[in-house]
Amino acid sequence: MNLKLRFALLLTFFVAIVLIITSTAIFILDSGYRREDFFERLKKDGLEFHDIVAEIKAPGEAAIVMLKKALHSNTSYDEKLVIYDSTGGVLNKLPDTVHELMDNGMMKNIKNLKEWRQENENVQKVWLYIPETHYYVLSSGYDLPGLSKLNNLKIILASVCIGALLLTSVFSFAYVGEAVKPLTMLSNQMAFISEQNLTERVSEDGRYEEINEIARNFNEMLERLHKAFAVQKNFVQQASHELRTPLASMLAQTELALRKNLGEEEYREVLYSLKEDEQCLIELTNSLLLLSQYGQLNFQSDWPWLRIDELLYESISSMKKIYPDIAVTVFFVKQPESDHDCLVAGNDSLLTSVFANLLKNAYNYSFDKKINIGIDIHHRHVEVYFDNRGVHLSPEEAEKIMGPFFRGENAAMTKGFGLGLSIVQRILTVHHGTITYTALYDDTNRFTVRLPKVEDHHYII
Repeated sequence: MNLKLRFALLLTFFVAIVLIITSTAIFILDSGYRREDFFERLKKDGLEFHDIVAEIKAPGEAAIVMLKKALHSNTSYDEKLVIYDSTGGVLNKLPDTVHELMDNGMMKNIKNLKEWRQENENVQKVWLYIPETHYYVLSSGYDLPGLSKLNNLKIILASVCIGALLLTSVFSFAYVGEAVKPLTMLSNQMAFISEQNLTERVSEDGRYEEINEIARNFNEMLERLHKAFAVQKNFVQQASHELRTPLASMLAQTELALRKNLGEEEYREVLYSLKEDEQCLIELTNSLLLLSQYGQLNFQSDWPWLRIDELLYESISSMKKIYPDIAVTVFFVKQPESDHDCLVAGNDSLLTSVFANLLKNAYNYSFDKKINIGIDIHHRHVEVYFDNRGVHLSPEEAEKIMGPFFRGENAAMTKGFGLGLSIVQRILTVHHGTITYTALYDDTNRFTVRLPKVEDHHYII
């Protein structure tokens, strides 16, 4: 069921509910009013008939016959009137064919209640007891005009409901069709956009703020997709270029060696050069695989608690084996109050890889091979500063430094692929952490790693 039909049916359904409830209420109220009104008229006629009978002492006189006929001729409801004496005997009745008897139980009940009403198959009866004369009065009748009007009202209400529902359904479809027209236009524009024309944008309709909000959100999503596709395309191009470079070098050296008759030492040099290119290719491939794998990782709630200072010392120890001349100083910005202040939840090998990459990066791009590492404990997180003296990155380079294959101007004389910081950022994102670059005074570059601490209630036993 499409949205247009669903809205139209819902609107018609709600109107139908309102109409049915309203019509039913009108019918029930009118029916109750008719019933009560007819009971009152029967009571009035019964009292008048009682007064006539009580005032005329000689029941056989012609006057009472005329009064009876006059009273009975005023009603067209098949009315029956009976006067009983205190013993239940019939004194007078109208018409003469009426045959209504009272037993002792009825008499007692009527005498106690003074007025007793009955209704059976639309025939209404009013029994009255008159204490002054000790007479019992029965006034009954069938409200033919009232019931006929009530039936007509029922037909009118049903016809109005059906007609109103038909009109409502027609207007509902027309209204909903007009209401969803902007959505239909928006849908058509969205369907036109594909990966081939991500620069297209859906237009906004100034009349409907909600539609404008959808259009803006969709356009923002398109912008993000366009940027993502551009980054992906750029990544593929750069990866292809980086892979092609060592392969082209290897091919050129191989062809050169095949065209010439080289001596043993020359062949050895060619093989060493090929080995270098192969190692470069392996390193690049491994970095690309790591980048892909880390992009699919998720934070694990059962990761162990790790001391961030111990991870740093472990990374420093590993780096000193590779770079013997590296000089690293570690200090706390402010002394931690307890051992728990240095705890973070994470994967030790991944976080060690983060610190190793940052140490390698700081070593390669420093003037004096010296690195200062500061640990700053905050209430909910830990910050680790990696400071080294070197050429500052420009603001444009600082914005792109975390992107894959990006290398600043200060990296022209240093081997690498520009993937290290991308890997670092991916790992920190998995750990709900961040990394930022800041150019400080006196040629000092700072990379700041921020990781959430293990909250206090997690380690209280």
